[in-house]
Amino acid sequence: FAKKDKTPDDWCYVHNFDNPYEPRKIRLPAGKGKVFKEDMRNLLEEARQALLKAFESDDFAAKREEIFKIMDKKKQDFFMKVERLAQDEGFIIKHAPGKVITVPTINGDAMTDDEFQKLSDKDKKIIFKKQDKIQIEIKAALRFNRELERESNMQVRELEEGIALFATKILIDELKEKYEKVEDVLHYLEQIQDDILGNLVEFIKPPKADPMAAMMQGYVQPFFTRYEVNVLIDNSGLKGAPVIIELNPTHNNLFGKVEKESQMGTLYTDFNLIRKGALHEANGGFLVIPVEDLLRNYLSWDGLKRAIRNKDIIIEDAGERLGFLTTKSLKPQPIPFDARIILLGEPMLYYLLYEYDSEFKELFKVKAEFDTSMEFSAKNLNDFLSFICKICKEENLSTLDNTALASVAEYACRLAEDRDKISTRFGEVADIIREAVFYAKNENKKTVTAKHIQKAINEKFYRSGLIREKIKEMISRGIIMIDLEEEVVGQVNGLAVIDFGDVSFGKPSKITVSTGVGRDGLLDIEREAKLGGPIHSKGVMILNGFINEMFGKENPVSLTASLVFEQSYSEVEGDSASSAELYSILSSLSGLPIHQGIAVTGSVNQKGEVQAIGGVNEKIEGFFDVCQMKGLTGRQGVMIPFSNLSNLMLKEEVTGAIAKGKFSVWAVKTIDEGIEVLTGVKAGKRLKNGNFQKDTVYDKVAERLKMMAKKMEKSVNNYRKDAEVKVVSKKEKTIGDFQKSLRKN
Repeated sequence: FAKKDKTPDDWCYVHNFDNPYEPRKIRLPAGKGKVFKEDMRNLLEEARQALLKAFESDDFAAKREEIFKIMDKKKQDFFMKVERLAQDEGFIIKHAPGKVITVPTINGDAMTDDEFQKLSDKDKKIIFKKQDKIQIEIKAALRFNRELERESNMQVRELEEGIALFATKILIDELKEKYEKVEDVLHYLEQIQDDILGNLVEFIKPPKADPMAAMMQGYVQPFFTRYEVNVLIDNSGLKGAPVIIELNPTHNNLFGKVEKESQMGTLYTDFNLIRKGALHEANGGFLVIPVEDLLRNYLSWDGLKRAIRNKDIIIEDAGERLGFLTTKSLKPQPIPFDARIILLGEPMLYYLLYEYDSEFKELFKVKAEFDTSMEFSAKNLNDFLSFICKICKEENLSTLDNTALASVAEYACRLAEDRDKISTRFGEVADIIREAVFYAKNENKKTVTAKHIQKAINEKFYRSGLIREKIKEMISRGIIMIDLEEEVVGQVNGLAVIDFGDVSFGKPSKITVSTGVGRDGLLDIEREAKLGGPIHSKGVMILNGFINEMFGKENPVSLTASLVFEQSYSEVEGDSASSAELYSILSSLSGLPIHQGIAVTGSVNQKGEVQAIGGVNEKIEGFFDVCQMKGLTGRQGVMIPFSNLSNLMLKEEVTGAIAKGKFSVWAVKTIDEGIEVLTGVKAGKRLKNGNFQKDTVYDKVAERLKMMAKKMEKSVNNYRKDAEVKVVSKKEKTIGDFQKSLRKN
């Protein structure tokens, strides 16, 4: 989709002449950002040269000199008029530093202080009066001088601006024509023109003689940086829409930042130090973020939602968002945001966000779930093999021959736990390939074969199999008691899977049942000892339902049976052993022994149907290892649910033993089929009279339950009579009164 989409525009930041603390954004067609930056650099250089040339011209100097000459003549004429007035009144004008004074005269010469003191008060008063009149005229002359200077400066300014405008307008007009369709650029160029005219002195003044001296006095930001262009997003090399994967979604990495530089201990910044974030890069395309890493950064998650909701990207300091005191910084204009955000994560995170974040369901409305496996079709297999070739090519690995490719495909099916599926856990597949290539190179082989693939698989399993080896050792030494040869009543080998994440393996566990007369039903010792999980407890309670369904319709079931996983000292969870527990109960009730060389896995429902379980390959292989360690007899094997047949992806070692008749795998649909395999006796069908076929498993169980019920009834009656006699004897009541008391209580 990204390749077919339109390439998004470039984004730039420039100086804001109206408010320098809020840099202006400029949007340009893709690839035009760096062109605009270069155009502005050329404009600045050409403008400086043109202005220097214009202001050094003789024509400018002559016109400027003419303005000042006219001003000087007007000033001189006006002041001569004041001097003539002073002479007429008997005064001369003298210029002192910072002021102009009037001195009275006698016979054309300046009057001394002594001469002035000899005058009468009347003459002094007349002189003071004339002096005040002349001072008024002098002040008027000074005001006139200032007005002349102001007018002259204005004329010089107009002259300079006219010359500057003539020198730069043609340059700016060229850019206006080039960017006539970009309104923001046209407005910016107009401001550039005004700013150049307002700061001509910066363009024509000579450089400082000693830059280091100026720097020591304190850093001053270079004036001409205001005319530069900060190209935030440059899509000149992009074809189609961008696809950005941000693996470290911190606030700065997502939204960008305004950097600061230190100069002589002082921090400074400007719009050229604005840096982009992943949202800027993905604008107009796709942004992929691991949601767990995103949620670890609270400001990032909150800011992302705000960007999506408001459809703009705001660059601001994280401390400012939290309300902390920060140094004065820039506040760039927000950039419009239009991208598709893809969050990757575990399903649990989706459900938690959906439940606890009210904005999540409004902002992220499209949910896509990815399976860990795919159908084993010709197309998918071809794609899978293409992936293998891609890995080998990119990492310069040895090629895999057909046997190796087939072995990898089998391994992928095993990871999927289904012969009709291929796993999409490509990371694990790639690791096996890399390790196999290593073993091939050690043998100086240029091509990887199935032997190398299998060695890589076995070595990986071995490296993480210490606990598995310890369990096998304890079984071989008899510390963990597993019987594989005898036939025992009320005992069966169940199978469990121990999972350590990187590796899992099967482990046999002895399950035993003891039955007797009583009304307690099935007692799960694991549950009573608080070692049984809820799913395991549910599986045991389902057994009660099966027994009542099968044997309790005609007669009451008076049974006490205790179930236990022998030598189990940790929590037991799952219902995959429920069928094994039921087989051991039926064996105990019928008195028929179960051959211990057959291990059992599979859950069961109240109707006696055997249901699929997980880890079937690991369970079969785990029991096979134990049997192989103690010696294969040909009578050993594993009973699995029929619905697990499609999950079988066994090791060659196991399939070889099965082919030679040294090991077996039975697939059963019901408890009836399973008990027949374990005991060698038919399960038995119910007849029209309600009884089971003679000498079958169910017939023997039903007879045993009937006998137990009679014993229970007889025991209760004997207890009741004994209790009645004791109570009557003790309290001197009749049996009738005692029976009434029993009914009441």
